[in-house]
Amino acid sequence: MMKAGFMLNNGCTIPAIGLGTFQGEEDNSKVKEIVLAALEKGYRHIDTASAYGNEKDVGLAIRESSIPRDEIFITTKLYGDVIGCLDQFAHYDRAQTWHKPSDVAKALQRSLDDLLLDYGTGSLDLYLIHFPYAYATGPTNNTLRHSSGNGKPVIDYELSRAYPEVWKAMEALVDDGKAKAIGLSNFNILKTKRILRSARITPAVNQVELHPYLPQQELLEFCNQNGILLVAHQPLGGRPLGLVSPNASRPGPLEDSKILEMAAESGRTPAQLILSWAIQRGTAVIPKTSNKLRLAENLEIAVLNEKDFETINSLAREANTIRYLDPKGHVGFDVFDELRDEPVTDDAPWD
Repeated sequence: MMKAGFMLNNGCTIPAIGLGTFQGEEDNSKVKEIVLAALEKGYRHIDTASAYGNEKDVGLAIRESSIPRDEIFITTKLYGDVIGCLDQFAHYDRAQTWHKPSDVAKALQRSLDDLLLDYGTGSLDLYLIHFPYAYATGPTNNTLRHSSGNGKPVIDYELSRAYPEVWKAMEALVDDGKAKAIGLSNFNILKTKRILRSARITPAVNQVELHPYLPQQELLEFCNQNGILLVAHQPLGGRPLGLVSPNASRPGPLEDSKILEMAAESGRTPAQLILSWAIQRGTAVIPKTSNKLRLAENLEIAVLNEKDFETINSLAREANTIRYLDPKGHVGFDVFDELRDEPVTDDAPWD
């Protein structure tokens, strides 16, 4: 029988399937409606972030659902601000503007306020560092842009290398009862090791891009060894914002011929097969959809037989890995480099 949830290292349980609410290049006009529909269909994990610009929509949906708060697992991520950043880059670039350790508690409080949640007697279920780097900011924590006018963010290199200090501020949120669990997002092995060297509290979660074309097997094994649960964003592949997706034009695993063949033979959808594979590997998933039919379909998972499981396992080996979310061309360094803890210099190729 497929797992319904995974126990985190703080003793709490996170549902195996949640709803991701990042809308990419679409707007947030349907988020409240979709979150309400998801809750009605049985979803009990809602994943959001201040950078998505929809925490208020999520909060309204949760409140209107009348489902008891303790039955819903809510994840959000370290606050960013869109003030002064209303252009094509805004949807992505507001995620890395509150990385000063002194800003972290204020950032969480803003998210709690936006989520319309009263945590006087409780706390957020899971709070994540969204990315392991930081932008230079203006007086309102707005993103500063490169002087060339190319639209790229100015990087705060010193703060980008100081993410273990950000983690200490995250730990204080647990100490203060503001967050039940804390974790990482988009961290590779190298950066996670650096966190663990000085951490008092082991990250409960690392939320990363993970799907049959990017199975992240070494990261999965490392996290398992250290009591960190991998949560898959983009578990079906997919294309995030074009400015951080150099492989946006490459088809994803939903269109893979072997998965389509398995789906035809089994009577299950490609998404059901992929999500079943991911959970069977021991990772939680947060697929996103604005289609109410797919909301229900994505909950219908089942254990794969050994042959089908191994077929999906083999896809990355046969077709090479594809990473759809890669900000290297936007920030000027490789955040996923396993040999050097980037950034190692204080300049970008366009400086």
